[in-house]
Amino acid sequence: MNKRIVIATLFGLSAFFGWTQKAQSISTPEIEQKIEELLKSMSVHEKVGQTCQVTLDVLLKTDSEGKVIEPVSVDPKKVQEAIVQYGVGSVLNVGWHTLSLKEWEEVMKLVHDPYLTKQSKSPIIYGIDAIHGVNYTIGGTLFPQEIGLAATWNPALAEQFGEIVAYECRASGIHWNFSPVLDLARQPLWSRTFETLGEDPYLASVLGQKIIKGYQGSPKIDAYHVASCMKHFVGYSSPISGRDRTPGWIPEKYMRELYLPAFEAATKEGALTVMINSGTVNGIPGHANYHLLTEVLKGEWNFEGFAVSDWEDFLMLNTVHRTAETTKAGIVQAINAGVDMSMVPYAPYYQEYCKLMTEAVNEGSIPMARLDDAVRRILRVKILLGLYEKNMNQAKKYPEFASVKHQQAALTAAQESITLLKNKEEILPLKKSQKVLVSGPAANNLMYLNGAWTHTWQGDNQSFNTAGRTSILEEFQKVLGKENVAYSEGCKLVTENGYEAAHLVGMEDFKSKAATSDVIVLCLGEYPATEKPGDIRSLNLLPEQQQLAKEAYATGKPVVLVLAEARPRIIRDIVPDASAIVQTYLPGDFGAEALVDLLYGEVNFSGKLPYTYQKYDGQVEFYDHPRSVDRHKNGFDAYDPQWDFGFGLSYTSFEYSNLVLSKKSVTKSESITVSVEVKNTGKVAGKEVVQFYLSDEFASLVPAGKSLKAFQKIELAPGETKTVQFQIKPDDLKFADTDGKWISEPGTFSVRINKLISNFELN
Repeated sequence: MNKRIVIATLFGLSAFFGWTQKAQSISTPEIEQKIEELLKSMSVHEKVGQTCQVTLDVLLKTDSEGKVIEPVSVDPKKVQEAIVQYGVGSVLNVGWHTLSLKEWEEVMKLVHDPYLTKQSKSPIIYGIDAIHGVNYTIGGTLFPQEIGLAATWNPALAEQFGEIVAYECRASGIHWNFSPVLDLARQPLWSRTFETLGEDPYLASVLGQKIIKGYQGSPKIDAYHVASCMKHFVGYSSPISGRDRTPGWIPEKYMRELYLPAFEAATKEGALTVMINSGTVNGIPGHANYHLLTEVLKGEWNFEGFAVSDWEDFLMLNTVHRTAETTKAGIVQAINAGVDMSMVPYAPYYQEYCKLMTEAVNEGSIPMARLDDAVRRILRVKILLGLYEKNMNQAKKYPEFASVKHQQAALTAAQESITLLKNKEEILPLKKSQKVLVSGPAANNLMYLNGAWTHTWQGDNQSFNTAGRTSILEEFQKVLGKENVAYSEGCKLVTENGYEAAHLVGMEDFKSKAATSDVIVLCLGEYPATEKPGDIRSLNLLPEQQQLAKEAYATGKPVVLVLAEARPRIIRDIVPDASAIVQTYLPGDFGAEALVDLLYGEVNFSGKLPYTYQKYDGQVEFYDHPRSVDRHKNGFDAYDPQWDFGFGLSYTSFEYSNLVLSKKSVTKSESITVSVEVKNTGKVAGKEVVQFYLSDEFASLVPAGKSLKAFQKIELAPGETKTVQFQIKPDDLKFADTDGKWISEPGTFSVRINKLISNFELN
């Protein structure tokens, strides 16, 4: 027998939570000395300017009606006013659409000119949302969105993603990336679910750390890396209503166990910045939450970077949340809570912001010590980025921008993310001798594979698509030849009154082409959107798309459902009759190529769901539910998702055996080793994610039914066996009490790997 041992430690799990040492310092005595020298030379006016961030639109040339002139160009007079006169310390964004490397070079030249010509004391830190690649630079390499990256369950790919995105950011002259999103996907209605790393705190912590390592490099940031920004601290992803920027309710116990771990892990990885939750949790706006911002983030965790607001959120304390009676009071509230920089971001409000904040400091409502702390943090990050050394890069120094190597990495990530959910009678892989009808709204449009944050904010403008990237239809045509591939759209997605809608189209054409095809590949999805524009009223897939599936089934031909989804839309009525179901998430520019490779067996499926795929619109539950969720009037079988967290099929099969614990009883000072054998019992090579779950059988507070504690993705040849080992420390058995304090209790714990279970005692 071919056996190998793979050791998979718990990836520093105890370091993700609150019982370990604070994060190591990201600075040095020399840097701190330089910061103090800079602070002493700055006036209150100059310090306040450092806390002010404006959008690029503020600096662009406009026509007589105030509209940005195309192609975009920076107005030197506006630069003088904002950066020299008001001392603005940061710029963000791109206008409304993607720019070329040459355009970025021209923008950066004028934005940095005041510092380079000694008209201002401090350089600009420029930030952008490079969410799944440098999505605001023409030709940038676009990876799967974060939810797809999570579906790979592959930390190495997450780090590689970070490295490539950082490189291409620096090629664009950008030093700061507003990523990764570390919000936990615990409200599937939420419009930004696709931006997250899934519903589990451990999975999000592991992958989040790796993305940050890729962004920032090690041991220090060089010319190929950027500052990361963990967001959105914290609880933003769990609005009770499901609508963006609406209230959440998270008890301290679950805040500590679920929502904070990924941010703590990122802090310990050295993340340099953090963006704040635009919503409210427990009645407190994220931007006014002193406990979370100052006591937890900066105090308990020793976060030394700076916190930036989200869009207009200082103003929102007055206009939306109503916790501040005036604009000025909102500024005071946010700064004193611990936010260091305001994404203001427009004119003339930025001038008003600087004026009002200066007044607040001079009046004493914002202590000078607090202002100095905010500016000190901002300067620290600028120094670490090399901005004071005039480290402003030009695109010509980055020959690997959008290289074949980068594109192959994006393709691999898409291949490992796409998840096989059903394969009835092994209809897949398809045969190249079969004639295929490709249909559905997502079949011939790249925007359904990329989603929002692609070329534009909402990602729904096709005119900026990268040349040479293929749709699903085009990829089928490339592989089979146009003569063997038919196309009928069948259903069109649109927006009506601010919400997504769908209309059946060309049904006679669809039926006619189905009659002459051997198999139907039906590509369903949702209209690209994020934040408020992405709000939906139901998790159900639009009925017109479901009707199209039923029409396909009525033809009697095998139907492969392809789901290009930003969140898990409910499809239970069309699941039974599908021959195969494939979840692509939002796989990026190379998603179509990856999908077709997988459908024809050129590559094996290895993606696993990073969330629980809900079956019912009114019953939202998660894999780590307590035992009460299992209760049914007829027994314990009420938990009934469409597919469970961690689920995903393969073209091969895996057998688990010999689950062994090195000890059956441990004290609080002992560790335990868990091992399991995994064998590929199929005929083709495959990758398997070995998932380690732990259950606390009894506790003083209701325990989760099971929790993911470790995982390892392994590759096995046919007939090959590997032994996977996990190391667990007693600290990893702790849970948070009602005050958020971590405690452990003696008792029985169950180890669960696949269908194998074994117990041990904590004494």
